[in-house]
Amino acid sequence: MTAAVPTPHPGLAQSPFLAAARGDEPSHTPVWFMRQAGRSLPEYLKVREGVGMLESCMDPDLVTEITLQPVRRYGVDAAIFFSDIVLPLKAVGVDLDIKPGVGPVVASPVRTLADVEAIPDLVDEHVPFISRAVRQLVAELGATPLIGFAGAPFTVASYLVEGGPSKEHALTKAMMFGAPDVWDALMRKIAGIASAYLRVQVEAGASAVQLFDSWAGALTPADYRASVMPHSQRVLADAGTLGVPRIHFGVGTSNLLGLMGEAGADVVGVDWRTPLEHAIPLVGDRAVQGNLDPTLVFAPTEVMTQRAAEIIDAGRAAAGHIFNLGHGVIPSTNPDQLTALTEFVHGYQPR
Repeated sequence: MTAAVPTPHPGLAQSPFLAAARGDEPSHTPVWFMRQAGRSLPEYLKVREGVGMLESCMDPDLVTEITLQPVRRYGVDAAIFFSDIVLPLKAVGVDLDIKPGVGPVVASPVRTLADVEAIPDLVDEHVPFISRAVRQLVAELGATPLIGFAGAPFTVASYLVEGGPSKEHALTKAMMFGAPDVWDALMRKIAGIASAYLRVQVEAGASAVQLFDSWAGALTPADYRASVMPHSQRVLADAGTLGVPRIHFGVGTSNLLGLMGEAGADVVGVDWRTPLEHAIPLVGDRAVQGNLDPTLVFAPTEVMTQRAAEIIDAGRAAAGHIFNLGHGVIPSTNPDQLTALTEFVHGYQPR
């Protein structure tokens, strides 16, 4: 039996992040950072010491603490749920692990329809630790929104087919082009898992969701539209029935931004390679998120903030703008720079 959905904190109605995501006028430019939960924070490294990544993601108390750490330190406008895009696969029984310095590694890569059919669909009983962690977080966060997330079908499929991270995605594309029946079945399976995973997070209290398509930049627009977009579209459509804003982000996707918006996003994440002034006309009447080069936090503070100002000014042309890095926080980032960046964004008055 599904537990009752928590009553939203009344302060969420004034959230700058949610206002920008919905195309309303926020009180200030909202900011959060992809991969803000973990990586560069000394307090994160301390609580993770001796604890594996997947083990961390399945411990509600640890997830709660790690997710809250950057909110406490930086004062960002949203929290991002600490997890990993392959966690739902682990939860349904796929034999995989996250190896330090490598990433997710799958013991038996998917090759056939039988391999796809052997992957169970995700149900609430697979992820009770997710519901508990989200509920704990929502209670702690109060007026600060929690963003739930899932890996997009193409990126998760690539891990399953390649057996781990890949630069060329050769096996993935070989299946997509050469075994379309297996590919379609796999994408349907992952889309169903992603939809269920996002539903669990929203029903427990998440205020928005982000669909990460880390490897979609490996695709041409035609291949994305034919073989990938329908499945991301399904996930985003299902999330749309939950009544929360949907962010869609991919890496190296300047040629796909229009399609990623059409897939059902309310907010299109733009990576650091594409200037916002180029991206905004492509995404139509949607908000944008991004997109400071993550390496600029290693530059002098005045250089970093000057670039941030240019991005905020460019973002005014969009239906809404959420400031973020154009990809995740780099592990060796000095947290003090992110504190300075957050304070700058909050106080900046666009020209």
